[in-house]
Amino acid sequence: MARYTGPRVRISRRFGIPIFGPSKYLERRNYGPGVHGPKSRRKHTDYGLGLIEKQKFRYYYGLLERQFRGVYEKALRRRGVTGEQMLQILETRLDNVVFHLGLANTRAAARQMVCHGHIQVNGRKVNVASFALKVNDVITVKNNNVSRQLATKNLEISTSRAVPDWMTLNKEEFKGIVMRVPTRDEIQPIANEQAVVEFYSR
Repeated sequence: MARYTGPRVRISRRFGIPIFGPSKYLERRNYGPGVHGPKSRRKHTDYGLGLIEKQKFRYYYGLLERQFRGVYEKALRRRGVTGEQMLQILETRLDNVVFHLGLANTRAAARQMVCHGHIQVNGRKVNVASFALKVNDVITVKNNNVSRQLATKNLEISTSRAVPDWMTLNKEEFKGIVMRVPTRDEIQPIANEQAVVEFYSR
């Protein structure tokens, strides 16, 4: 299972946003990493700005370059605005939906839950984190003690996070349903998706 395993706070400091979630360290040192402390950075080119926006999305959703490029190419083949289509593909990945439902505390933990076989879609086990969910798909936790205990613990921790309006959650049954495809306003992207489209279309 390919994934980023390097220093996370360093990445968040590089981009100036909490990509991997809130961090007290980032609040104390809200400037770029390095031994020289706060210092002025040189101005980025258009290519550099597009690269930065792409990297934000990649780290945020936990994708490697080849996977993310595949998302862009899939969005390009769809009708509609490419940037918005790309966001919808990323948001309706199974690992991301498991995270939004509160069944996992982070996207990395959600990816692990899926890959370890704790999650079912429409009653069948799915262990592919990038599985593309469709409207009316039902996501449930496998009916065994280990899976249910893990989900219960995560649901208790994630009570402060609201479930997005485009899906529903039944905590008692450990069941979530994708009611519709999210709009761009509901997604609230962490970076500028149009800059990413322009970056890849060069």
